[in-house]
Amino acid sequence: MLFPSLFNTIIILTALIIIAVLCVIIKKLTPAAGVAAIVVGWFIFAGAGYVGELQLFTFFVLSVLATRHGRALKGKAHGEQRDAFQVFANGGVATIIAVIAMIDYNHTSLYTLMIAGSLAAAIADTLSSELGMVYGKRTFNILTFRKEPKGLDGVISIEGTLIGATGAFIIAAIYMWDRSLWIITLAGVGGNVIDSLLGATLERRGIIGNNVVNFLNTLTGALIAYLLF
Repeated sequence: MLFPSLFNTIIILTALIIIAVLCVIIKKLTPAAGVAAIVVGWFIFAGAGYVGELQLFTFFVLSVLATRHGRALKGKAHGEQRDAFQVFANGGVATIIAVIAMIDYNHTSLYTLMIAGSLAAAIADTLSSELGMVYGKRTFNILTFRKEPKGLDGVISIEGTLIGATGAFIIAAIYMWDRSLWIITLAGVGGNVIDSLLGATLERRGIIGNNVVNFLNTLTGALIAYLLF
């Protein structure tokens, strides 16, 4: 198994701990979520290096900004504070792949691409959901295409979908400007589509919850990246 150097480990862990503590203080994360974020952050760094860590940090910052933006228009009942289950729902797949990358380090390029695809799907879902509720002009059920209110499971908008695709493209751009750019972007968009389909079917019926949907969304992003590799 390949581990980062002691120097890099100290730098990353220090940065992760500082960020996690600040997020707990300002109530963006619960204490347990703060610990989960440190674990996820370290393993992604160990498996995907500084690029993977930058992608994770970008996902976190954009998610926080998107959640805060237009808060009055969203009329949400839930707060912005995330728990450990939500952290692992969005970062768990990337973490698992990072661990595999540490063990099978002869195929690092494949695993880092899958990690990027996973995070691209996570940010695509978050941005399309949060900002689609603000900027979406016509919201409709992804299965029936019938007009439905904003915020319901499986309800999308063209504006929200495009914003989500832009988020996936940002993650892809951090990774590399070559064919991977489109692979990761497509992985993000594909994961977001699956997220909406699951929301319109299983989640709306109460069969699975939002955390499971998010986990499957990121898993789909990783698998699409694998298939297109």
